Amino acid sequence: LRCQAAPRPRACHGWQVSMKSGSLSYILPCNRLPVQLMSQVRVYTSNGQKKDLGSEDTNGSARGETLHKVETGQDTTNAGQKQSSPKQPIQVKVKAVLKKREYGPKYTQNNFITGVRAINEFCLKSSDLDQLRKIKRRSPHDDTETFTVYLRSDVEAKSLEVWGSPEALARERKRRKEAEIKYRENLFRNQRLLWEYKEFFGNTKPRSSTAAMFFKGPGKVVMVAICINGLNFFFKLLAWVYTGSASMFSEAIHSLADTCNQALLALGISQSARTPDPSHPYGFTNMRYIASLISGVGIFMMGAGLSWYHGIIGLLHPHPVESLLWAYCILAGSLVSEGATLLVAINEIRRSARAKGLSFYQYVVQSRDPSTNVVLLEDAAAVLSVAVAATCMGLTSLTGNPYYDSVGSLGVGTLLGTVSAFLIYTNTEALLGRSIEPEQLQRLTELLESDPVVRAIHDVKATDMGMSKVRFKAEVDFDGRVVTRSYLEKQDIEQLLQEIQQVKTLEELEAFMLKHGENIIDILGAEVDRLEKDLKQRNPDVRHVDLEIL
Repeated sequence: LRCQAAPRPRACHGWQVSMKSGSLSYILPCNRLPVQLMSQVRVYTSNGQKKDLGSEDTNGSARGETLHKVETGQDTTNAGQKQSSPKQPIQVKVKAVLKKREYGPKYTQNNFITGVRAINEFCLKSSDLDQLRKIKRRSPHDDTETFTVYLRSDVEAKSLEVWGSPEALARERKRRKEAEIKYRENLFRNQRLLWEYKEFFGNTKPRSSTAAMFFKGPGKVVMVAICINGLNFFFKLLAWVYTGSASMFSEAIHSLADTCNQALLALGISQSARTPDPSHPYGFTNMRYIASLISGVGIFMMGAGLSWYHGIIGLLHPHPVESLLWAYCILAGSLVSEGATLLVAINEIRRSARAKGLSFYQYVVQSRDPSTNVVLLEDAAAVLSVAVAATCMGLTSLTGNPYYDSVGSLGVGTLLGTVSAFLIYTNTEALLGRSIEPEQLQRLTELLESDPVVRAIHDVKATDMGMSKVRFKAEVDFDGRVVTRSYLEKQDIEQLLQEIQQVKTLEELEAFMLKHGENIIDILGAEVDRLEKDLKQRNPDVRHVDLEIL
């Protein structure tokens, strides 16, 4: 810088000098500058020395009294004018900045792990963990409040102490992995042997919960429908063999399709009762929808397809129909049996819809219970198809024209195709993960927004996972002041004030903030758990809640 002496002291905008003292960093505007801080005037030099302004030597005072003015290239016509003014120190605000700590791309020194994970991943014994530090943390599970964890760094150090080197630990992990694979193979082989043993000697185990599902609710409806439709198929098949009626053939195929589809529904019900595993953490409840979807496709291909085919063949190559007396008797019996199954399905849906606070129509359209819906629609189609078949067969008996019988077969196929299309649509919508009703979503949103700890919620998503299970997700903007106040209400304020007054150094301040900052984060986690618990209690359909902190 080119500087000229000026009689009027002005601020000197020189090069900034960075100095460090301990953990403090100072940014000063020049090499030697008077600074007033905390009601005390000091001089900070580039070599880190500080002096009081009054004790400055006379040689340096001449330089301190004269400040420089930087030439800017502009017109300085008044540079010759000299004015005297008293010497005033320049106040500079010194900002203390904590040095940033570099953690690197991977930092696991502060990680906590559970005892089970420590034993499995680091090949330790439970006795080895007894020597490590135990830390009580807030439990992520609803049934327990706290659980014990260990520092990952302590576990890693203990594993190296036990096994001697990372290479030995890696060899032990590989050996245990091979032993686990071998154990699974032996377990599968033993399960096959046990199954063969049960088939030979009989199963004497008490009835499982899966078998009990078929004695109540949707399982009972499906089992009743399987038995009745199986008998109907047998008698309708005999009537078709005796009469050769196309309508009776369509009815036999219809009953066969219903029997096979309801057997598939029974398989879906049994599979949906399986407990969740690591590969399917949300369970197997969608198996009912998958079975119902396949059932709808089966109705379309087997029932509607064969009925259309036989009806078209009857129109192209008509043949006289034999005596229809036995056919009428079998149709009458089928009407009674199908009607009984239909009443069982209607009563089950009414009961379930009343429990959910929905109308009969809403419960069916939303496919709340796919298994019962399939039975309901199949039996309703069966009753209507019996009426269509009987009408067309009666017209054929009166007129002697076999075309009416073939038209009846086409009508039954069209009815089955309509039912299958509805089942395919509703179950596909359920499998895609549709949203819940807007009124129910509004109630969940209002519950969160009415809590004092929540400022706002964004990106709310509530998905119906099927079988009255809802997954709720939202991004929540928490009020930090309310969270902090909730923490302070649980503290001894006088003791906290004493801790604050004892803070004198930067290290003590850092330790104080880290201690209480971690506790406030724990309070925030507890508030998240409380909100999730409230959502599940007030809305039993909500099974999984994901609240993300903004």
